[in-house]
Amino acid sequence: MDVDFKKYVILGACNPPSAYNAIQIEENIGLMLPCNVIVYEKDGKTVISIIKPTMAMKMINNEQLGKIAEHIEQKLKKVFDSI
Repeated sequence: MDVDFKKYVILGACNPPSAYNAIQIEENIGLMLPCNVIVYEKDGKTVISIIKPTMAMKMINNEQLGKIAEHIEQKLKKVFDSI
């Protein structure tokens, strides 16, 4: 695009086994998997943002997906807290 932009990275953080399990439960869920983590600079500081899988999966009323989302959220929180 040839534009001058701040440092901004989108990281794919999908857990393939969990994504597979979710797709087995809800075939179209691939459109909504909360797999991205963003890292960027703002005012000289590094900002990291991760969507809460439990919140993303509330849009799909499926209790089984909620259980997978809780599992993934625990993993993402562990990583986020370690930074």
